[in-house]
Amino acid sequence: MSSSMNSKPTRRRFLKSTGQMAAVSALAATAVPRVHAAEDNTIHVALIGCGGRGGGAAANALSVANGPIKLVAMADVFPNRLASSFGGLQRGHADRMDVPEDRKFIGFDAYKKAIDCLKPGDIAILTTPPAFRWVHFGYALEKGVNVFMEKPVTVDGPSTRRMLELADKSEAAGQKVGVGLMWRHCRARQELVKRINDGEIGDLISMRTYRLHAPIASFASARKPDGISEVLYQIQRFHSFLWASGGGYSDFLIHNIDEMCWMKGSWPIEAQALGGRHYRLNNVDQNFDNYSVEYTFADGAKLHMFGRCMAGCDSQFASYAHGSKGLAKIDSMRGGAGICSAFSSQNETNETLLWRSPAVASPYQLEWDDLVDAIRQDKPFNEARRGAIASLVTSMGRMAAHTGQKVTYDEALACDHEFAPDVDKLTADGPPPLAPNTDGTYPIPMPGIQKNREY
Repeated sequence: MSSSMNSKPTRRRFLKSTGQMAAVSALAATAVPRVHAAEDNTIHVALIGCGGRGGGAAANALSVANGPIKLVAMADVFPNRLASSFGGLQRGHADRMDVPEDRKFIGFDAYKKAIDCLKPGDIAILTTPPAFRWVHFGYALEKGVNVFMEKPVTVDGPSTRRMLELADKSEAAGQKVGVGLMWRHCRARQELVKRINDGEIGDLISMRTYRLHAPIASFASARKPDGISEVLYQIQRFHSFLWASGGGYSDFLIHNIDEMCWMKGSWPIEAQALGGRHYRLNNVDQNFDNYSVEYTFADGAKLHMFGRCMAGCDSQFASYAHGSKGLAKIDSMRGGAGICSAFSSQNETNETLLWRSPAVASPYQLEWDDLVDAIRQDKPFNEARRGAIASLVTSMGRMAAHTGQKVTYDEALACDHEFAPDVDKLTADGPPPLAPNTDGTYPIPMPGIQKNREY
């Protein structure tokens, strides 16, 4: 594994030395999977997981201006998703697309075939449901390929322990890894964190964060229709199933939790939480539709997280850090970059305003610009460990809500309930990680009744 990473020093230096070249090199189409000419400074990209986020990540990759880059392979378990994603990318980035039919792969082993089209120095985009992240990341590491992987990167204690082991190996191998917690790359948030660290609002006393909106994506699901296997249905509706995504809690709320821990400069050590299901009608997913979580840090500081997916209710998407001298606010409802502000008191007024961020570039693009720059300049860049910890801390709050118990960081990490222990062996028609009940519903969390596991 590491020898594979180290066997191409000439190419790595070549990528670094040609990082500022803007012209895109033309590649002749070939019939063999490996399409990379050793003397070419083009970074090749493979997309594994062609849903909406995968297509967005690929579009951001192909929009990087720092040297030539091309998409050369795609993989998914759903042919229609791959076709739709390919069409959208082809319309927007035709000059950076080189994905003939023999490099479009379908099936549970498609990720291997797509990654096998790359060489060290190239990038695999891992945007399947999070349950598969450790499997695909491990193979990319084995092949010496750099990685961009969407958040969350784990959904439970066992997968987090596995991902942390892979992160150690990845760092030792010099692999470049980006994780889709894009707000870490938002220039407005970076400036706000600097101001907090410089003491502009004093010592942080408490924090609160909100993501309140109507149901989105596959948060709510009806009973499985005919014509699709149970495994493929659960993958298709992955936000509805804890094994596949950590549910709406992990997939949606990890951004808010991660940015508040960033502002605090540490990770919480304990969580206690409330949550429930209301007005579920015919939906059979595993999600609660509202969560209220109190995270506690080692110094006793608190983070209160509020999440809700319910139609007809007020919407809010913002974070607040209360300091001994003032207030910091992130308003995330105005686009991916958000508007950041600092105030000299706990009141948001023009008189107390200390600073407000100007318009900044999209962090979705900046996270890619930063990753590719690190590859071309051979700079340390590996977010795998931080991504795994952010995913675990998020799961800790979800676990507290679903069990009705206080959950510590160590307990969440050591928990032996692995939602999908054989996820690397799944087949389209095989048994699913979550078996439905006889009436077509699925097991749901029962706080106070099921205390040691989430369902």
